Amino acid sequence: MRADGKRVKRADLLYTVVPHVMAQRVDSMNMITLDIPVDPMHDYINQKRKEGIAISHVGLILSAYVRAVAEYPLLNRFVVNKKIYDRNEFCVGMVVLKPGCEDDATMSKVYLDLTDDLFTVQRKIDDYFARNSAPQTQNSTDKLARILGNAHGLIRVAVSVLKFWDKHFGLPKKIIDASPFHASMSLTNLASIRTNHIYHHVYEFGTTSIFISMGNMREVPFREQGEIVHRRCMPLGVVMDERICSGVYFATAFRRISAYLRDPSLMETPFVPQPAQE
Repeated sequence: MRADGKRVKRADLLYTVVPHVMAQRVDSMNMITLDIPVDPMHDYINQKRKEGIAISHVGLILSAYVRAVAEYPLLNRFVVNKKIYDRNEFCVGMVVLKPGCEDDATMSKVYLDLTDDLFTVQRKIDDYFARNSAPQTQNSTDKLARILGNAHGLIRVAVSVLKFWDKHFGLPKKIIDASPFHASMSLTNLASIRTNHIYHHVYEFGTTSIFISMGNMREVPFREQGEIVHRRCMPLGVVMDERICSGVYFATAFRRISAYLRDPSLMETPFVPQPAQE
């Protein structure tokens, strides 16, 4: 019994077998680039700025992803020890740079609700960065890293114990909360440091099934009404664990993310789950 998820006992037969064939995330990583046109995002950001509301690109990307997970919940699954789990919370691992020093950074998690609207997601992100960017601040991840670092020659033993514990029994919630490797997804904004998007591996330790990298904007050709037009886009490098759901499911969810980013106003109200069809 894990503190962060519930075992899926009736998964499709294929997805019951696949984790035994591809026992590690490095075996099961698929990668894709999503080119998101920036004009709709910029128009929306500028409109809200005139209204006195600050919205960021990170806020838009995360809001669209949260909304997609609310509609496509299999995105919030993970695989540990060849078993599939439904995660019982939604959290995102992100790196925060400390001001004034590019080498001083921390990584922790921001917790979101799948019903959050865009403005709530943005507020939680702003609070997260404010809490973690102060020079002398130490979050739970920093404290855990310090404890492991103080083990000196026993670091390898300590980490091995944590890996074994997590794989076979599930770590205590307090350690899971401190671990950036136990997250619904990880997000890095490389555009903020003027770097191209990358395909970042999903960690073998922990439960992160999806990693998204935001990169420098670029011109991308699109075919529209028989002609080729170039649009300025933000590329998202997406790496996913293919064991949690099918390629069709991923593709449908990513199209939904793109649709929300073409019209961010769709995310201004809280998500309302639709009643199950009988």
